[in-house]
Amino acid sequence: MAKVKFTIITLFQDALAPYLSTSMMWKATKNNIAEFSFVDLRDFGLGPHKSVDDTPYGGGDGMLLRCEPVFAAIEKIKQDDPTAKVILPTPAGQIWCQSLIRQFAEKIESQEENHFIILCPHYEGYDERILTLVDYQVSLGHFVLTGGELPALIIIDSIVRLLPGVLGGESSAIIESFSEGNTIEYPQYTKPADFRGMKVPEVLLSGHHGKIKEWRESHQRPSQS
Repeated sequence: MAKVKFTIITLFQDALAPYLSTSMMWKATKNNIAEFSFVDLRDFGLGPHKSVDDTPYGGGDGMLLRCEPVFAAIEKIKQDDPTAKVILPTPAGQIWCQSLIRQFAEKIESQEENHFIILCPHYEGYDERILTLVDYQVSLGHFVLTGGELPALIIIDSIVRLLPGVLGGESSAIIESFSEGNTIEYPQYTKPADFRGMKVPEVLLSGHHGKIKEWRESHQRPSQS
């Protein structure tokens, strides 16, 4: 069975650990499909205050992550696993979409790549020279967050859920939004069949699998992105 390891470099481990120890991520860990570990960037900080950031050359507001602590943290991790790939969440990166996520999942299943270091940037950004260490730059969209922790969770969750043995049904990760092209999954219903006058379409109650398949295919919705 394929297994993936994520090592997250962050200043805020406490913001990440609860999510990664619940629900499907807990199941993936329990079943030895995924492993999560944390590296505190502050451990590699400079001076008595363990500084990891400084003001940008040329002036401007905010602070940038410095090269020294980031290089030291990544190099320390790679001493144990030189094959680990570095992911950087950044607005300048490739848009994180389902087809790209599947590529990562396929690499893990084939064991082509099975260890990812996710660097969580903070402050105003990072020293550009840090990019020399980065294998994948990814963006969640055209907006800016205060840090990389939320993107890190989204990246991890979206990959891990596609690995065999994580979701309940065999086809759960296939028959869903964005599985084929830029479409949203068809509408779905559960009991009761009539709720406050809003009724489940009759075809879904018919038991006729062919007609149900036709209805679902005809009711896939285009993404509004």
